[in-house]
Amino acid sequence: MDKVDSSLSPQEHSQANEAICKVEAASKSYPQGDASVEALRSVGLSIKTGAFVAVMGASGSGKSTLLHLIAGLTSPTGGSVVVDGVDLSTLSDAALTRFRRERIGLIFQSFNLVPALNASNNILLPLMAGGMKDDRSANVKELASRLGIDHRLEHRPDSLSGGEQQRVAIARALITEPAVLLADEPTGSLDSTTGQSICKLLRDLCDQQGRTIILVTHEPSVAVWADQVVVLKDGQIIEEFPACEFQDAQSLAAHYQEILDEGLPSPQAVASTN
Repeated sequence: MDKVDSSLSPQEHSQANEAICKVEAASKSYPQGDASVEALRSVGLSIKTGAFVAVMGASGSGKSTLLHLIAGLTSPTGGSVVVDGVDLSTLSDAALTRFRRERIGLIFQSFNLVPALNASNNILLPLMAGGMKDDRSANVKELASRLGIDHRLEHRPDSLSGGEQQRVAIARALITEPAVLLADEPTGSLDSTTGQSICKLLRDLCDQQGRTIILVTHEPSVAVWADQVVVLKDGQIIEEFPACEFQDAQSLAAHYQEILDEGLPSPQAVASTN
């Protein structure tokens, strides 16, 4: 049986200051009739523990495909993906499912909460799926308190606002103490004010708890909260830059548009890919 080493906490990994996620020359193609479509082309990316990285790109740029590769939801056609020291291609289907449940926290645009379960049980769902035998209610209450939803734990999703549902989804992603949080357009179903509050929450998780966060977005107002911004176009990384270089979302948006207009990988992006 494949074994997954989950002995290190996010904080211990942070102290080691190692790369928690390494994507090397990863490609992904899909069949389309007699031909194939390349969603990703020899992408390389290294993310250190405790980093907050925003992956930007237009629809069809390959950003969600990249996130799915890191999550082990799909396999690369070429290259490799290593998360928390584990090459995902070496895991059996069962071990990969267990690794994803224990070491990767997933946050979706549409929340993906189970309608019949209250917030507390939605948060516990990954542990239930893993055969949880002990009572983790205290863990749930502590986590919910940090996220500001401790007073909503007995409510079902249809009684929660969009922001509250996303906070429940974030708590669900955190309950297993994952090595990395992957967020796919987490503010896409929220109004701008609520979306910014979710961005602040993710920023706080990174700053205060050393969480590693990889977030996919096409919104500069979301990307500006990150440490590093990675820009994809036509399945390739064409630029990487620190978000702190920009004072606000408007200036970041202007730079992002310039990158898309130029459209060619920068020397730094090519170097990181090779």
